[in-house]
Amino acid sequence: MVRTRRPGAAYGCALDAALGVVGARGKVLVLWALDECPRDPAGLRRALPDVADDVLAAHLRELEEDGVVRRDATGGGETRYALTPAGAALSEALVPLGAWGREHVVGLSAYPPPTA
Repeated sequence: MVRTRRPGAAYGCALDAALGVVGARGKVLVLWALDECPRDPAGLRRALPDVADDVLAAHLRELEEDGVVRRDATGGGETRYALTPAGAALSEALVPLGAWGREHVVGLSAYPPPTA
């Protein structure tokens, strides 16, 4: 898997830093799923069926390293993932991007307009 971040590299600007954290589509989907509620690994897999398990694990690890996701061990050894305050702020910053996608999805090449 290609890592989207540049460990130890300086970012050119604030947007470069934000995109360094969420550069992969799967990471944005993880943030979206955790914005709804904290989830255990099985809950994340159900919420994100198109993200492979190994990719999901790598994204969670990187998001945790970046301080936007935290991993909590519950009683009984279970693990739950939740957004940190920085993760919640990042998720909120992605709302306008989602609104743009809803407005323009039909015009994107991956979603051609329906034919009559």
